Amino acid sequence: MENIYDNVDIFWNTKEEQIEILDSDGNLLMDSYGIRDNQLLSTPDIAKAKSGNVGIWSGHIDWYNEKVMIISKGINSKIDADEMIGIVRIVFPLTEVNRILDSFSILILFVSVVVIVLGVIMSLIIARDIVKPIKKITKVAKEMADGNLDIRSNITDNIEISQLSKTLNYMGSELEKREKLKNEFISSISHELRTPLTSIKGWAITLKYDYSDVDTLELGLDIIEKESDRLTDMVEELLDFSKLINGVITLNKSNCDIKEFMIFIENNWKPRAIKERRKFTVLIQPNIGYGYFDENRLKQVLNNIIDNAFKFTDKNGVIIIKASRVNNTFQLDIEDNGIGISKEDLPRIKDKFYKGKNSKSKNGIGLSICDEIIALHEGTLEIYSELGNGTKVVIYLPKKLIRSVEDDLN
Repeated sequence: MENIYDNVDIFWNTKEEQIEILDSDGNLLMDSYGIRDNQLLSTPDIAKAKSGNVGIWSGHIDWYNEKVMIISKGINSKIDADEMIGIVRIVFPLTEVNRILDSFSILILFVSVVVIVLGVIMSLIIARDIVKPIKKITKVAKEMADGNLDIRSNITDNIEISQLSKTLNYMGSELEKREKLKNEFISSISHELRTPLTSIKGWAITLKYDYSDVDTLELGLDIIEKESDRLTDMVEELLDFSKLINGVITLNKSNCDIKEFMIFIENNWKPRAIKERRKFTVLIQPNIGYGYFDENRLKQVLNNIIDNAFKFTDKNGVIIIKASRVNNTFQLDIEDNGIGISKEDLPRIKDKFYKGKNSKSKNGIGLSICDEIIALHEGTLEIYSELGNGTKVVIYLPKKLIRSVEDDLN
């Protein structure tokens, strides 16, 4: 105790912190503000210090107005290290800390307000930059929907929106092409319908006033019959096309002897081949077996493709039809050495309404109907051609539609 009193000046040099010396029981012996003897202190930090740990506690004490933080540590004897002879406490006033915390709180609040304001401003700017071009694209899309297919979007300053703009422009171009093809188709079909009607009407008027000549009567009736058949074929093709577009066409599948089917095709086209001087050949693989498909629809497909082969092959030209089984798949090859198809036309030759530059097709829907019918059979129709070197059409029908002779016997 006397040693502590002799060194009391050391403690008076502290300014804000308060240093206290306690005995091992917790009685205050000295502090840096003066000596308070026999005052028993019992804050939680003292209890920890008595147990040999560093005690830390914050709260209010009687002689200090502000909240403080206290750190306590026991002092052991130099003679016996296990004997605690006292406790040192350092009392830190939290006035400055609280002031700093208050300042930080105000600063954080200010920064938060600034960040929120800037965020709102940036959001408005970004929203404007996004919404404005989207409104422009929406306007363009609406005009396209109203029929103005010439309009285009010209947004380039935003990567994501410009990509959407390009996609919309591409769609507009494709719609414009399709609209053009559709108009050409309507014009073409109108002309083709008008031609036989004009012929029928002309001969009807002729025969109305002059039916005494038997030869003229027979000629006129024959032409009326042929033109009527041509009209019927065109109307049926248009009806098929309409059904295919609307997805209402159905297949009437049945078991079919493929060899007999191909012989029918051969006999059906041989008279025209002889008349138009074409070398027409049908090759059938032995024991080709049976098929399960819509016979009439498949005839429609073959007749359309063979008709094109005749149209685009000169006199003495060659047309070969092959029917075979390749890897248990029914394959039909229709090949000619005619004028062929250009590289420009080939990728779109099966598109609806499309007519190539050299096309003699009636209306540009024949091949698209063929492709749809084969697709309904879950098969594929592929066209290979080179301008000046003929054309080859290959039809594949799936394995499940084909049955071999051996299968039938079993």
